[in-house]
Amino acid sequence: MKIRLGFILLFFVLAACSKDDEDRIPNVYVNYQVTLQEFAIKSNNGLLVVNKASNTGVAGLIIYKKPNNEYVAFDRCSSVNPQQQCAVVPDDPNLTATDPCSGAKFSMYDGSPVKAPAKRGLKEYHVIITNFTLAVTN
Repeated sequence: MKIRLGFILLFFVLAACSKDDEDRIPNVYVNYQVTLQEFAIKSNNGLLVVNKASNTGVAGLIIYKKPNNEYVAFDRCSSVNPQQQCAVVPDDPNLTATDPCSGAKFSMYDGSPVKAPAKRGLKEYHVIITNFTLAVTN
């Protein structure tokens, strides 16, 4: 009886592990800082692309300065097949970014999907501005 109960419990545990969890961008430590002056110099029309390095997300970062002077930061890892770690690339004029692996597009304003096959938005990180420094963390 205990063996049957063990197999039933194992079945439910394995059934609870869904593909949905595999389709999420993994949680990694993020701690990136740039001065607001450096951001202004390095960014292109209010958009800064940070290549993958330690503490910069799964596939790097995109930091966008909205027209209202608010900043948002997203992981460059596409939400379409995130296990491939395909880095999205900003489009001109920086309103969207494209996943070169799937062709999906995402809004730079809020990271939301704007073109299939994307169903989920980009992973967003916290942006904190203190003493003329912009910090991206999770």
